[in-house]
Amino acid sequence: MNQTLETNPTLTSNPQMTPADFEPLVKTRQADLIVRPSLSFWQDTWQRLKRNRRAIYSLYLIIGLLSFSYLLPLFVSFDIAEQDLTQISQPPGLGRQSLVVDTKPWAGRFVEEGERRQLQTAPFDSRAKVAGLEVVGEANTESVRLSWQPLAGAIGYRVYRHLLVPSGPADLGLPLGQTDQPGQISFEDRLKLQNISYYYSVQAVSYDGQLSDYSTVEVKPRHAISLRAALSRGLVDANDAEAMLGQEVELKRHLMGTDYLGRDLMARLVYGGQTSLFIGIVAPLLFVAIGILYGGVSGYLGGRIDEVMMRFADFVIALPFLLFMILFRVAMGIGPGESGVTPMLIAMVLLGWPTAAKLVRGQVLQLREQPFVEAAQLMGANTHYLIWRHMLPNVMGVVLVSLTFSIPSAIFTEAFLSFIGMGVAPPTPSWGAMCNDGVKSFMSHPHELLFPALFISLTVLAFNLLGDGLRDALDAKMKG
Repeated sequence: MNQTLETNPTLTSNPQMTPADFEPLVKTRQADLIVRPSLSFWQDTWQRLKRNRRAIYSLYLIIGLLSFSYLLPLFVSFDIAEQDLTQISQPPGLGRQSLVVDTKPWAGRFVEEGERRQLQTAPFDSRAKVAGLEVVGEANTESVRLSWQPLAGAIGYRVYRHLLVPSGPADLGLPLGQTDQPGQISFEDRLKLQNISYYYSVQAVSYDGQLSDYSTVEVKPRHAISLRAALSRGLVDANDAEAMLGQEVELKRHLMGTDYLGRDLMARLVYGGQTSLFIGIVAPLLFVAIGILYGGVSGYLGGRIDEVMMRFADFVIALPFLLFMILFRVAMGIGPGESGVTPMLIAMVLLGWPTAAKLVRGQVLQLREQPFVEAAQLMGANTHYLIWRHMLPNVMGVVLVSLTFSIPSAIFTEAFLSFIGMGVAPPTPSWGAMCNDGVKSFMSHPHELLFPALFISLTVLAFNLLGDGLRDALDAKMKG
């Protein structure tokens, strides 16, 4: 002991030592430090999903579409049945000025009695044209007044209207009528017109039915509203009604335009979204839930029971959807032209679950052979614990991906059935039914088809991109 003290100068020079000097030295390595908190499976999935910009933007778009259809009516009042016959098939706009006009019938113009007799006795030239065809006053959508010079030998005149420049006598357009009074050289078109260009043509008719060459004039009516309609809509004051003739008033705004019946397109898109999204989301939720239960039981029990259950699922897959859709409509007493939302939902749920069931069954069969499941069984875990603790959490990833891909498929199915008249029927709106209405007037009024088709496309694209993002986020092989 003395020898040790003599050979260690540190111990002999510092006799005041404490027990703390004899504590073991702990060296912490950088690799042993926890650089980030541990995350659960779903927290890690959410972090990975947020790094996928396309999936996040799609999620925001889905939230926006749901808000447009379900939250916007809570703050803005819409009436899907209100018709504005002064604004039929109007394009989108922030506002529209309309001229207030009097809709009293026009007396017209006539040839003097003496001149009329002279003209009628003159020879008729079928190669001659009606001269002086012009618009009287200002043409508007309530009334277009035409007049022309009389043609020798003519006893009447035929008036036509076309949307395009006539290419010949056989292509003058819609026949509006023929003058029915002697010496009449005028015509008033009082049919509901639109604020677009029209081509009016006039032909003279002789005693023996011969037709002269035609004359054409281009007319673009100004948008107008009758005084009576302006009073009923509250656009003008009843005490100052006469003074408003010839003045402009502000019509109701239609941000997305109107349809062929003068109904606000935005209002119908909002409530049509409620119908389409309800069918597109509720139906997949129901048949995916059935698929989880059916496929989980089949895969967990296995053996002969699994074989019988899967053969029944194959049988259901082979059933024709459209045929059963028609059978359900007939069984429920739904006739042609009536809305078939309920049979559509029933057909989707009863015939759509086998796909989800097969996916879940395949996952459960794989999980049964995993080491962590066998270890839980050896430790005495019961069936309830295995299903809720191990099976279901590991299956939910595949289920969510399947659900996100089933929703756009269901929305497209509803749109297709409504388009062919087997789904939602008027006046109940849906995006598919609106496409069916809009395709009839696509060439002249494309907005009636483009808007509902755009909403369907955005919804289907958003759910597909979100499904891709979820598939990548839930894939264990891609986790770094």
